[in-house]
Amino acid sequence: MSKISPLAYIHPEAVIGENCEIGAFCYIDKGVVIGDNNTLMNSVTVLYGARIGNGNIFFPGAVISAIPQDLKFVGEDTTAEIGDNNKIRENVTINRGTAAKGKTVVGSNNLLMEGAHVAHDALVGNGCIIGNSTKLAGEIVIDDNAILSAGVLMHQFCRVGSYTMIGGGTRFSQNVLPFSLCARDPAAFCGLNIVGLRRRNFDRETIDNIHMAYQIILQGTGKLNDLLARVEKEIPMSDEIKYILDFIKSSTRGFIR
Repeated sequence: MSKISPLAYIHPEAVIGENCEIGAFCYIDKGVVIGDNNTLMNSVTVLYGARIGNGNIFFPGAVISAIPQDLKFVGEDTTAEIGDNNKIRENVTINRGTAAKGKTVVGSNNLLMEGAHVAHDALVGNGCIIGNSTKLAGEIVIDDNAILSAGVLMHQFCRVGSYTMIGGGTRFSQNVLPFSLCARDPAAFCGLNIVGLRRRNFDRETIDNIHMAYQIILQGTGKLNDLLARVEKEIPMSDEIKYILDFIKSSTRGFIR
């Protein structure tokens, strides 16, 4: 049985799972679906289009599934989908999608710190940390296990690779390579996220191969396609190397060097 404050408003057409806690002054709109074992502290707003999984914690002031801040939005039926076991801290805002993709998605096991914003049609993977006041623009993609520190500004349509760490206050408008450190103004590739990779139990050989691949790609001479071909020829192929190659080949906005 869920524990719901008498001071909360829940629309009769909302669906609330088992063992949820909903605090005072929460507002749950019509058509919202909330799974099991979720905690909504006081003053959380969950609007039409929200689809929330299990085991999440929402801190005061969070606003989930507000309409997009996009002038092209004309009221289409879209969603904001949140997975399992996320921590959504104070004043986080997650907007629902537009006709472009139809949904905004935040995966599972993420931490979104105070004041973070996730715009329409964004796709945030699993195991990510989004720092205080970091702003993610529309239609961005963040792959699994990335860390964006406080005050980061991510331009629309950009992608951040897995196991990347982006320094506080960084602003960028191109893709950020997997396994890397990104910081400075203008944003720059600052080497491998070696501490993060070791903490995630990447072995020495894998880290060395990633390092050698980036040496060829970022320091080699010649056309990019030729450099990628060198990586395929000279570096033992693995899931990590294939991911890097596919990431770069699909980077229509270019990538930060």
